[in-house]
Amino acid sequence: MRRTTALRTALSVVLLVGAWAGAGFPSASAADTPAAPSSTAADTAPASDGLLAAMQKDLGLTESQARARLSAEKTATALQPKARHAAGASYGGSWFDPATGDLTVAVTSDKQADAVRATGAAVRLVTHTEQRLDSVKARLDKLDAPAGVSSWHVDPRANKVVIDVAASKRSDNDVQKFIERAEKTGPVTVEQTAEAPRTFSAGTVGGDPYYTGNVRCSIGFSVYGGFVTAGHCGQAGAGVSGWDGSAIGNFQGSSFPGDDYAWVSVGNGWWTVPVVLGWGTVSDQLVRGSNVAPIGASICRSGSTSHWHCGNVLATNETVNYSQGAVYEMTKTSVCAEPGDSGGSFISGDQAQGVTSGGWGNCASGGETWHQPINEILNRYGLTLHTA
Repeated sequence: MRRTTALRTALSVVLLVGAWAGAGFPSASAADTPAAPSSTAADTAPASDGLLAAMQKDLGLTESQARARLSAEKTATALQPKARHAAGASYGGSWFDPATGDLTVAVTSDKQADAVRATGAAVRLVTHTEQRLDSVKARLDKLDAPAGVSSWHVDPRANKVVIDVAASKRSDNDVQKFIERAEKTGPVTVEQTAEAPRTFSAGTVGGDPYYTGNVRCSIGFSVYGGFVTAGHCGQAGAGVSGWDGSAIGNFQGSSFPGDDYAWVSVGNGWWTVPVVLGWGTVSDQLVRGSNVAPIGASICRSGSTSHWHCGNVLATNETVNYSQGAVYEMTKTSVCAEPGDSGGSFISGDQAQGVTSGGWGNCASGGETWHQPINEILNRYGLTLHTA
């Protein structure tokens, strides 16, 4: 029922045949851990030619640099949980460094530093553990933030909690009072952002989206029984229609603010496949799992308005202060987005990362966008990601 290019249609048919033969469309089930990446020969290729081209355009890389970065990021993503375990209670966070291709792990103890280095990760000695910084952020989450405060998150590289403030509101009295209260909670620092964040839903226009009422949003990732998307796009029970106006299904669960996630049932002749649309900019991307990319890794987004764009992971576990209320545990990226992109896919390599929530800026002048991590959505609703 969805409009596709010839290539997309052919790919969907192949994937659907595999799904029927292997599982017969199983019902939704719990997903306590991310799906393990496939070990097929296809995994040896870092990315399609189209994805490499998009990374060259959006990240300013040569083809060889893009290939090398994807390979290094895949290694860092696999190394991250091992290095964290080695750091133990002294763990201060971790991030990927595109310049060196290394995963860097912050630790507060010289004793644990050697154990972390033994895993293959680089080490930086810091003052505060991640647990300490998380406790500071948790105290900030309990404060009422004025509109000029955009977001706040733990930054392992700065070893502080970073508060982002809209440049035009930096001297606002309410913002100053919030910062004063925040500084009393622990190690914090303030940075400026160009604009305040907003969600990226939109009124009904043409394209390849889904609709609920007069709101247009974008499909995130296929799960068995439906797809996941942004919670601000619709409430539980709301009907959903496709690009051609035909009924897809209904919102089965939705949360916003606090969270920004939802899932929609799929029926009425519609089907799901483990594909992220490339919109002709890149080839359609297969989804093979949901391993979490580290801070600093490249990441790309697909949405029904601005289509395909790439950038970097800037922060994780960030609290975003929308006008409708705060949303917690978000991931911030340097990828642009525009109204109508809400709910769309964030993917790193072939690993699902999350669904588009909101941000600031646009794809002409640039900006930043947050996504709601995919694994939290799967676990919350007991869904299983549809993978290739």
